[in-house]
Amino acid sequence: MRFICYPRCSTCQKARKWLDEQGIAYTERDIKTDNPTEQELRDWHARSGLPLKRFFNTSGMQYKALGLKDALPTMTEDEQFALLATDGMLVKRPLLVDEAFVLVGFKPDEWKETLKKD
Repeated sequence: MRFICYPRCSTCQKARKWLDEQGIAYTERDIKTDNPTEQELRDWHARSGLPLKRFFNTSGMQYKALGLKDALPTMTEDEQFALLATDGMLVKRPLLVDEAFVLVGFKPDEWKETLKKD
């Protein structure tokens, strides 16, 4: 399982703490220094079942600086994937990626339901 985060993000810190408390093993990846590739983003998006907009960090400074609130609706899906792949700080975090699922953003109840052990 991969935990893709920005270590200085308080939500990512909460998610890491939660994973540790649950005893869940993961490999951590810094989204800023090792941003996702376009192919990874396409794969994760397809497996997540979420709209592509959910992969954008809409509260981030970069999102706002680029005026993406207004620009995204006019962009093609290919353009959006290409843009996301240019800067990890544009990507919603944390992401929890496993063979069976992709979770975007930290919602403890959703993570607990998805990760419940049989």
